[in-house]
Amino acid sequence: MNQNPKYFPWLKGVLFTGAIATTAALSLLVPNGGRTVLAALQDSPKSIVDEAWQIVNREYVDNTFNNVDWQATRQQLLSKNYTSKEQAYEAIRKALEPLSDPYTRFLDPEQFQALTSQTAGELSGVGIRMEVDDQTKVLKVVEPIENSPAFKADIKAGDKILAIDGQPTQGMKIEEASAMIRGDVGTSVSLQLSREGKGVFDVTLTRAQIELPSVHSSVKQEGQIKVGYISLNEFSSHASEQMQRAILNLNEQNVDAYVLDLRGNPGGLLHASVEIARMWIESGEIVHTVDRKGGTQEFKANNSALTQLPMAVLVDGNSASASEILAGALKDSKRGVVVGSKTFGKAVVQSVHSLSDGSGLAVTISRYYPPSGIDINHKGIMPDVTLDLTSTQQQRLQTEPSLIGSAEDPQYKRAITVLETDVMARRVGQPAKPISVR
Repeated sequence: MNQNPKYFPWLKGVLFTGAIATTAALSLLVPNGGRTVLAALQDSPKSIVDEAWQIVNREYVDNTFNNVDWQATRQQLLSKNYTSKEQAYEAIRKALEPLSDPYTRFLDPEQFQALTSQTAGELSGVGIRMEVDDQTKVLKVVEPIENSPAFKADIKAGDKILAIDGQPTQGMKIEEASAMIRGDVGTSVSLQLSREGKGVFDVTLTRAQIELPSVHSSVKQEGQIKVGYISLNEFSSHASEQMQRAILNLNEQNVDAYVLDLRGNPGGLLHASVEIARMWIESGEIVHTVDRKGGTQEFKANNSALTQLPMAVLVDGNSASASEILAGALKDSKRGVVVGSKTFGKAVVQSVHSLSDGSGLAVTISRYYPPSGIDINHKGIMPDVTLDLTSTQQQRLQTEPSLIGSAEDPQYKRAITVLETDVMARRVGQPAKPISVR
């Protein structure tokens, strides 16, 4: 899980927490082996410990387990008595530490539910993104999610949330407020809000299943070219269909080129990154994975690209995992010019499993390689055009998010310069000049 800071506004105060980078699958499998042992341990916290051990034993990418005697680990785990699930959870976490793999991790039921909601790209709630104002410490609305109950009730960005079901929010943390607002579909929650020019007012909202937007797009006139700007903040299960809609919509508006913004994107589902890559790349390899036995799986483009227009891809040090799959495929196929800072460098794939008590386990099951075959793990992808932001520039974009994707955004501005050269050359029937790497 990447928990690097991001400065993109739609990631602030979301109603879920936790992000997995490249997720291979969401599995509800139970362990294949050890049925006799599990039967004997049924209804005991120890059964959760053994479930977790079995999954790691069966799937972990490194069959030496980082030179750990994994069989001895099981004996140690099962030799102890656990008086609570919390003790069992802590034992699992400690058993995983010697693997030295931050992506193979145990998730308690709350963390697992948050993760599955996030990767599903859905939540049950009213559709409000919130934050606590740094200066006033007041809970306020960042934005209502489109077509959500909050959106339909005309709740607006900047509205202050004074109370939730009659409980004052003064001093309340985002997590507490989110927990109170979330709930089962069809149930209601009452909010007391305050808006400049309107004063204090009450709204009762009925919770619904909400599709979270992963893709944001707009048309920008940049000099002599019309640019389709698409920001992708996560590879959720709905990201590919949202991306498809965005590209088709921008095609209809006759844009000349595209900017795909992957900055701050921590990753998500492997299949989503492949599906999105196929929307941009007509043919050739996208990525291949290698499992613990050396078996490979190759993912290729399938002649289904939605556009052949020039494109630039924005990345930074927080572009990780599935973002790196997409950026690497676009770079290696020379389909797009990658602009920005070196990416995070996470080139491993996880599978997520549900355990019998509602907790979960994320396990690294394979490594992935871009078409070039270069191992980018812990190294990242170097952009075609390197432009690092200064701390001052980063701070400005964080405090003034409306500047992202504008002429005041240095990396975006550099991408536009690249695209202008390409588009203008195409207009006069000349090949674009090679991009100089800086």
